[in-house]
Amino acid sequence: MPKSGTRSSVHLGCNRYAQDVLVEKSADEWFAITDEPLSVGELYDWAVRPDCGAVVVFSGTVRDHAIEDGQFRSGVEFLEYEAYAEEVIPRFRAIAVEARQRWNEIGRFALVHRVGRIELGESSVIAVVSAAHRPEAFEAARFAIDALKSSAPIWKHETWDGGSDWGTGATAPVDASQVRSPEGAGH
Repeated sequence: MPKSGTRSSVHLGCNRYAQDVLVEKSADEWFAITDEPLSVGELYDWAVRPDCGAVVVFSGTVRDHAIEDGQFRSGVEFLEYEAYAEEVIPRFRAIAVEARQRWNEIGRFALVHRVGRIELGESSVIAVVSAAHRPEAFEAARFAIDALKSSAPIWKHETWDGGSDWGTGATAPVDASQVRSPEGAGH
């Protein structure tokens, strides 16, 4: 995975390039948009803190079909993600701020997303939250991935046998504060 403060150009296919791959990492927060493979283990190890009894990791992986808004696509071969790179890290940071306001026991918080071509079975996004207790870690991690999907300017292009198109669930980004907490969350 890329190191903090790195920037580079990323080929997105169809003669398009992302302007920047960005990484922002501090003691307790890690945000990145990268074309490099994602490491669940590296993010998990980083998230462990002696004052946190729970670490929840969500890894979104590329599957061979898509179901969104009642539409079914079979035979998905790979995905390509594009992003408005300059806006992604600020959106990730806003998600972390909102999560910490809702769950004050969060220790470490990470959101990392890939751009470019991603093959079946590879991780496209990872959200990691450590917290003092498991309910807060689970709820905050669920919120993190839901808020990322709702507020980050990242778009998915699906390729399947015989065609390709943008993901069926694309919407205009919203502010992280507008994303509802998981059902049953006390926040």
